[in-house]
Amino acid sequence: MPDSSRLNSVAQQWHALPWSDRRQLLAMVLLLPLIDLLLRVAGLRRTQRLLGLDDTSGVALLPVSAASIAEGQRLARLANVAGRRGVYTTTCLRQALAVQWWLRRRQLPAELRIGARTESGILHAHAWVVLGDIALGQTNELPPIIHASPDHA
Repeated sequence: MPDSSRLNSVAQQWHALPWSDRRQLLAMVLLLPLIDLLLRVAGLRRTQRLLGLDDTSGVALLPVSAASIAEGQRLARLANVAGRRGVYTTTCLRQALAVQWWLRRRQLPAELRIGARTESGILHAHAWVVLGDIALGQTNELPPIIHASPDHA
């Protein structure tokens, strides 16, 4: 059973969030298992198509601004929290698809990126979203060696 100090910390963090972030976090908690199910059943390409992320919708995308970058960073942070601490933990690919989906709903040119490398015979892979030329929600802890879009992965 979790200790009470950890629960108090989580409750304090929740209450410190603005209402808009709380609503978005709850939406991410619901969206991530759906994306996971789609990936398991349909695979990456079909999931992207089902989510409207395959660039065939013909919808004109808006230019990237400082405000849209800030929104993308916020969404990436919330997806990471929902994916790590939600009821259903998920991988970076599921989180990146959720962020891309939210940004595309706002008609922003969010692009999924996938990187992979091998180290001592172990494959390390990571997925993230790029908006403009900004990699959303990323740190420099473990940068991928190979960068590829889904079309080239």
